[in-house]
Amino acid sequence: MPLEAGLLEILACPACHAPLREETSEEGTELVCQSQSCGLAYPVRDDIPVLLVDEARRPA
Repeated sequence: MPLEAGLLEILACPACHAPLREETSEEGTELVCQSQSCGLAYPVRDDIPVLLVDEARRPA
């Protein structure tokens, strides 16, 4: 189930404070940082974003 648009508007990357966008990948749904210098991908588990830098996937 996609996250609500209003929620995405207020969430930001914990590492660099850039906006996030929702993406679906082989790992499942993720919130991906839109900053070119950061680009961390945070998992969404049971429809709850896990915005912990330690849990984020580094860009390929």
